[in-house]
Amino acid sequence: MTARSVGAASDPPGRAVTPSFWSRIWTENGPGYLFLLPWFIGFFGLTIAPILSSLYLSFTNFDMLTPPQWVGMDNYVRMFTNDPKFYQSMRVTLLFVAFSVPLKLAFALAVALLLNRGMKGLPIYRAVFYLPSLLGASVAIAVLWRTLFAGDGLVNQGLALIGIQGPAWISNPRYSLWTLVALAVWQFGSPMIIFLAGLRQIPQDVYEAASLEGAGRWRIFWKITLPLLTPVVFFNAIIQTIEGFKSFTPAFIISGGTGNPVNSTLFYTLYLYQEAFAFFRMGYASALAWVLLIIVAVFTGISFLSSRYWVHYDN
Repeated sequence: MTARSVGAASDPPGRAVTPSFWSRIWTENGPGYLFLLPWFIGFFGLTIAPILSSLYLSFTNFDMLTPPQWVGMDNYVRMFTNDPKFYQSMRVTLLFVAFSVPLKLAFALAVALLLNRGMKGLPIYRAVFYLPSLLGASVAIAVLWRTLFAGDGLVNQGLALIGIQGPAWISNPRYSLWTLVALAVWQFGSPMIIFLAGLRQIPQDVYEAASLEGAGRWRIFWKITLPLLTPVVFFNAIIQTIEGFKSFTPAFIISGGTGNPVNSTLFYTLYLYQEAFAFFRMGYASALAWVLLIIVAVFTGISFLSSRYWVHYDN
C-alpha cells in the first residue's frame, strides 16, 4: 500500500475538502464580476482601446484611406514649429476658458446665494435656472444663439428700440468669441445647483454668532460663506475648466464649422475636428488630441497643487 493511499485512508470519513483560494474568490465575488462584465467590456473596448489606438496613430500619417505609416515625432514637431492654426486655436480656447469659467462660477454663486434665502417657489426657480444646463451644448441651443446674435437678430432689435445700432455679433471678429462666452455663462445651472447644495451644508449657528458680533452681510460672505464654500468652488472650477477646453458644438454651429470670422472662434476641438474629418489627417488629429489631454492634465494638476493654499476643509 502506498503512502498516498495510507494518508487517504487515515482521513476521517465525511471531512470536507478545503476549496482553493481562486475557487473561494470566485464563489464569493463571481456573480458580482458577471454583472460588471458589460461595464468591463465597454471600458476596455470603448475607452482604453481607442485611447491606446490614438496614441499609436499620433506617431503615424494615417489618413483614413491608406494604412498608417510610422513617422515618429513628425506630427508633434510640425504642430509646434509649423502650424499657426494650432497656436490660434490654443489662443482662442485659452481666452474662452479664462473668461467663461470665472464669469459662469460668479454668476452661478450669485444666483445660488439668492435662492438660498428661502424665497417662495424655490423648486420652480431652481428648475428654470437649471434648464439651460440640462439642454447642454445642444445643436438647438447653438442655432438659437446664432439667431439671437445675427445682424438682424433679436438682440440688435432690442438695442434698436433704445436707439443703439448693434454690431454684427457673429460675423465681426471683435465680438464673435464673446457671444460664445455669453452662451457658456448662460448655462450656469449645473454649478448653481452644486453651490446651492454647498450653501445648505454651512451651519446656521456660525451665521448667528457672526451676526451677534455685529458682522455685516459682506463681511459674513467674505469671512464665513466663501471660505467654507471653497471645496465646492474648487470642484466647480475643475469641472467647468475641463468642460471649457472640451467645448465644441457652439463654435461649430455658430461658425458653420469653419472657426470664422478670421479664425476668431476656432476652438481647439474644432480645429482637431477639421484635421480629422475635413482633411482626413487622422494621425495629426490624434497628436492634437494628446496635446489637449496633456494641457488639461497640467491645468488640473496645478489646480490641485494650489488648492492647499486656498481650499479650506472642516478639519
